[in-house]
Amino acid sequence: MTKARTRWPRQRDAEDSLPPEGGTTHLATVQPTELETCLRACAAHSGKLVAGLDRRRTALAEALRNLLATHAGMEQTSSGGSPIPLLRRTAKAGWGSALVLGDKLLDPLLAVGNKALDCGYEDELKLAILITDTVLTQRKRSRAGWRLRARTLEAMGAETAAVEAYEHYLDLTDEDGFGVAAKTAGLRVGAERQSELLRKLERDCPEAAAFVGRSVTDSWAEGLELHGRGAWNEARPRLIGALLTQERAGAPVPEIQEALAQYLGLALEVSGAAGSGGSTRGNTGTGDLALLTDLIALYAEQRRTRMRGPIADPTFGGVEWTTLGEFRNRIAGKSICLIANSQRVGTGSMGAEIDAYDLVVRFNSYKIDPSATGKRTDIHATIHKHGFNWDQKVHTRLVFGGTSGDWKYSLRNRLVPGAQQYLGDESLRWPLRDIGKVGADVWPAIPTSGFNMLWLLDYLDVSTQLDLIGFDFYESGAYRLPAAMKMPITSVHEYTSEKAWVMERAQSVTDMRIRLR
Repeated sequence: MTKARTRWPRQRDAEDSLPPEGGTTHLATVQPTELETCLRACAAHSGKLVAGLDRRRTALAEALRNLLATHAGMEQTSSGGSPIPLLRRTAKAGWGSALVLGDKLLDPLLAVGNKALDCGYEDELKLAILITDTVLTQRKRSRAGWRLRARTLEAMGAETAAVEAYEHYLDLTDEDGFGVAAKTAGLRVGAERQSELLRKLERDCPEAAAFVGRSVTDSWAEGLELHGRGAWNEARPRLIGALLTQERAGAPVPEIQEALAQYLGLALEVSGAAGSGGSTRGNTGTGDLALLTDLIALYAEQRRTRMRGPIADPTFGGVEWTTLGEFRNRIAGKSICLIANSQRVGTGSMGAEIDAYDLVVRFNSYKIDPSATGKRTDIHATIHKHGFNWDQKVHTRLVFGGTSGDWKYSLRNRLVPGAQQYLGDESLRWPLRDIGKVGADVWPAIPTSGFNMLWLLDYLDVSTQLDLIGFDFYESGAYRLPAAMKMPITSVHEYTSEKAWVMERAQSVTDMRIRLR
């Protein structure tokens, strides 16, 4: 719990560019936006981005360049001449003459929106919302558009509007590979726990009513000053009054959470609780540690549920971590097949042969058709960034990720209780880089989940048979769960490198099977 006293809750008014949710019905409703308007905004934003150390804005700048170059190429092709400048002023055109958002421009536009969301800054969040307005104006049933909008609204703290957008997404999809249903449930439960916390504060401190509706900044500043002087009984109503004012004004959730954390930190310090780092220092107050404990529990629960949704089983079904050495021992002496998510597998008839192996390894958003793919999955190897098939029961789940913090966050938010017996620990997080010490100077491409898994099995070298089934490196196209079919396939350059690595080690090659052992 933070005890910072210099960061006060923000006082919002009509001039704020991102006003509180209660006064932003335009965030809950898609605003009809022409593609040309959006492209001009993207061009203007691209001009504002300069070289710097912020890798997120660097990635956004690259996505913007790709979008504008794609559009320029389309304009040049359609007009047979030079592209129309995006920043020129034009007379107001009727809707019938507006630019049409085709498939070729949709993915680059959504990529810009996602990179803008990753930045997390106010200007970039506004750009992401504008992009979703544009996409959903022309494609009201765009799942990617609704999900981007929901995530952006959530980042802005507009939870009610975010839940509405998430529900639009869920109405349009059969496979919830991104865990949106759990996220939506978590936002609802988190809001309920936050309200319960504030009601407890309101009931326990009726004097706070006198400060509700006043300037949040002024009440908070007065409260901090009184607390600093040791007058907690006078400080407390002002601080709680400021919190209640934030709630009633519909302040963004992150601002309310930050203020709550500061208040609870101060209350802990005043209570003199062990480990709080403070003492009563002459303060007088209720000193009700039982109430304070309840408040902290509610605060922790609302943060936790907002992150990943309610968890019926916090132990995740008694899942056990498995280390590199333990994983090696479990696969030693076994025949193993790795099944590609390719059309070559999906249109084949190798199901019975696949199920005859000791261990069957599948990847990411694999799709099961018993006669073609086999029905067993013993090891699921997946990237941490999405949750496809995490609910499918397997013996071992290996989750790959390049950044430790992001990987841990995904495990907390995506792991399904009871869906796996063993889960790879950090020693198995990023095999090529961390175990093999193969850096970007030697292997510049980001290794795919399939290659990380194959490299790991080849490195351990303890299986009696190691076969790749249907690995044509997507020459035949993808065979995945329907919700994953629109996800981009990794660049040709990466698969070219991985294919060369495989072929150098292949002992035999047929149309359907590459044998490495």
